[in-house]
Amino acid sequence: MTETADLVRSRAEDTAASGVEAISDALSRMRLMIGRRILGRLMISKSAPDLDLSHLDVIEAVKRSTAESEATVGAVAEMMRVDHSRASRLIADLVQRGILQRTVSQADARRSVVELTTEGEAFKRDMHAVKRRVLESVVANWSKQDVDHFARLFPRFVDEFEVTIRNASED
Repeated sequence: MTETADLVRSRAEDTAASGVEAISDALSRMRLMIGRRILGRLMISKSAPDLDLSHLDVIEAVKRSTAESEATVGAVAEMMRVDHSRASRLIADLVQRGILQRTVSQADARRSVVELTTEGEAFKRDMHAVKRRVLESVVANWSKQDVDHFARLFPRFVDEFEVTIRNASED
């Protein structure tokens, strides 16, 4: 019985290892596409050809920061992993274009926060629609069950990846 249990355990470990290898290979391929910013370039070309990829990063950082608390220049800089002055210049450009606005923090009146304007919200919706159409096309031939399964697992993977990377960088 022990030999059978060892064999089953060995096969399970081999399967897990090959699964991790498959994930690693897929991540490498995805990284190349992300590195070339294929989806971002497509979204810009369809919705806002006068913006650049850094602007998309700012908008995403503002959206994510606002969901967690308030979007300050510092929070945007940290999320984008750029220095404060770079984030400030990008934000100023988007304020000038009418996509972002600066307001006073509700938590600390000495602090300035950044929010999407009505135009910025419309732009974000347009960008999301382009991304959604691409993703719908990607999974068009998948079963609903596969899409639902991936929709549960992929965010979980990304969440755990973020935590692991954050913990590794703190060590």
